[in-house]
Amino acid sequence: MLGALSLAVMDRIEQGARDVVGRGGETPAALIVIGYGRGMTNDKLRRILDLSHSGTVRLVDRLVTDGLVERRPGKDGREVALHLTTKGAASRKELLASRISAVASLLDVLSPAETKRLGTLIHDLLARQDTSEMDRFTICRMCDDQCCSNCPLPTSKGKGDR
Repeated sequence: MLGALSLAVMDRIEQGARDVVGRGGETPAALIVIGYGRGMTNDKLRRILDLSHSGTVRLVDRLVTDGLVERRPGKDGREVALHLTTKGAASRKELLASRISAVASLLDVLSPAETKRLGTLIHDLLARQDTSEMDRFTICRMCDDQCCSNCPLPTSKGKGDR
């Protein structure tokens, strides 16, 4: 049942994302992750999205062509830092609103008490996972970092690399 609910949530989120950016796949997640604003590198984006190097390069090329992302010099001369353009930031904001709407539409059938109880159970379930920092980035790749400032996922496993 949890699997069916998970698929229902993801289907709604993915449809909303296609409506906002006109693309599916990892494009929406890439916009959200790049929007964390820390000058994401291609390699870190590749690891978070679990893509090949060439797949990540093609994805970033499409985002640049669509005017959503720009490449800037990174911390050292070899790295390229990815940043959202103004258009990309606006699309990210729409994506996050669409995601909230998709989830809320499923929860509308619950009473406030049931919604609170479900939230507590989900929080507790996430808090008991064995995750690394990179796992957290991957799991939270569609999360709004402005809303979820106290992520329940622990980062007890490893130092952040898979």
